[in-house]
Amino acid sequence: YQRRVHGNRSVWYSMARLLLLAVLAATASALYFDIKETETRCFIEEVPDETIVVGKYRTQAQNADGSYAETSPGTGIHVEIADPHDNLIMSKDYEAQGRFSFISHQAGEHVICIHTNSTRWFGGRNLRVHLDIKVGEGTNDYEVISKKEQLSTIETRLYQLLAQTKQILNEQAYQRSREATFRDISESTSQRVLWWSVAQALVLVLTGWWQVQHLKGFFEAKK
Repeated sequence: YQRRVHGNRSVWYSMARLLLLAVLAATASALYFDIKETETRCFIEEVPDETIVVGKYRTQAQNADGSYAETSPGTGIHVEIADPHDNLIMSKDYEAQGRFSFISHQAGEHVICIHTNSTRWFGGRNLRVHLDIKVGEGTNDYEVISKKEQLSTIETRLYQLLAQTKQILNEQAYQRSREATFRDISESTSQRVLWWSVAQALVLVLTGWWQVQHLKGFFEAKK
């Protein structure tokens, strides 16, 4: 009975973990921020390898009264993306509203930097940038896919489940690689601490031996 209960708990734990990973995989990061035409904003996104990342954006120019217009005609954005090894994998100009995308070929932290494509060096107007970043399975528009592939409701749902499963597997592989890296770092740090403790103990022993010899010679000389 106890073994059966433990097995059921393991099953429920595994299901809960998969559900949590599915929710995280479909999570979107939507925000907005204000920048001047000469400023740059950077964001860090942790991405598994071979995963698509899509960023949808919209810019608004600030009016003289402090409000923001619906668009910013004549001013777009420039997007630069660097991989976990600081290699530039994309550098491109875009219009005032649209989307950009890239596929990661290495798992880890990707840096996304955004600034306006204005050529002004000083001053410039303020812009508000609305940014929505989606990673992996969350980038799929299943309504469009259903119409394009002529899929039924059940087929579309199965397609979505397959995409979520693939994303979960990618996330699990990435987490395992991170755990392995942290474990190696932890073991290396533990070894260094151990050898440092041994060195400290050796120094204390040698210092004590030297002091004893020094005191012994001092008292022998006094005799």
